[in-house]
Amino acid sequence: MLRKLTKLSTLKVRCELRSLSSLTQTSQNIFDRNAKRLQKERAALSENVGLYDYLKEEVGFRLADRVFDIKREFKAAADIGCSRGYLSKHILAESVEHLTLTDSSATMLEQAQGTPGLKMRKLVKDEETLDFEENSLDLVISSLSLHWVNDLLGCFANIKRSLKPDGVFIASMFGGDTLYELCCSLQLAELERKGGISSHISPFTQIRDIGSLLNRAGFTMLTIDTDELVIGYPSMFELMWDLKGMAENNAAFNRPVHLSRETMLAASAIYQELYASFRSSCRSRSCTVLFETCLNIN
Repeated sequence: MLRKLTKLSTLKVRCELRSLSSLTQTSQNIFDRNAKRLQKERAALSENVGLYDYLKEEVGFRLADRVFDIKREFKAAADIGCSRGYLSKHILAESVEHLTLTDSSATMLEQAQGTPGLKMRKLVKDEETLDFEENSLDLVISSLSLHWVNDLLGCFANIKRSLKPDGVFIASMFGGDTLYELCCSLQLAELERKGGISSHISPFTQIRDIGSLLNRAGFTMLTIDTDELVIGYPSMFELMWDLKGMAENNAAFNRPVHLSRETMLAASAIYQELYASFRSSCRSRSCTVLFETCLNIN
């Protein structure tokens, strides 16, 4: 057990270093944007796509609630990386007069719907190539999309440029500790069997660095909240299957093309040993996973 904990501490440092590299090397593309678009297309075309909406539905509802808390009407707003409309389905016409939905996946964009009376238009547009007119938007919102952007600083700067002087930017994205349990389990198993580790989980930006990026992009008077959602799964395999259904599977350029069955089974056993919780109601153990979300309000 002491040996496992020592390796676990080492892996935590390595995971954090990978996350920080996305900030220090802004000119280097970490994520394969075309691969992510194809993942989203495949997820949207699945017959059971609605089964995997639970996490993004919850975060989208919480973010929309923050919009309601602002007592003003936004005439022009944009939802960046709208996916299947997890935000737009909660935005009322009384709060937003006109909402522009953008996403890199045409199929997901087509499936996005709004509330009755809400005026909308849809644009197939990548989050990395935003080109809204300067000072044209009163509100920019984004839910669980920006953590796949290679140049976050450039994305934030484009959003800042498109906002009016009194405009508001509200967004949520996964933080650096998201899927930490899965990351450590896979790397421990691979280290034991292969003698080395690969990046099976895409890196996430550490929350402590997001405020700095927003400041560098020109945002002031920041409010950054952190929320943790802990979800139980029967095993590691159900978690990985759901991540694929959410289109949140690995999209890093250096992602390994193969993960052996032996390593997968070992990782599942490690996950059960280190992170499973006992459910007395059904006398079984479920694997818990942490989704750390960061909410930015400017």
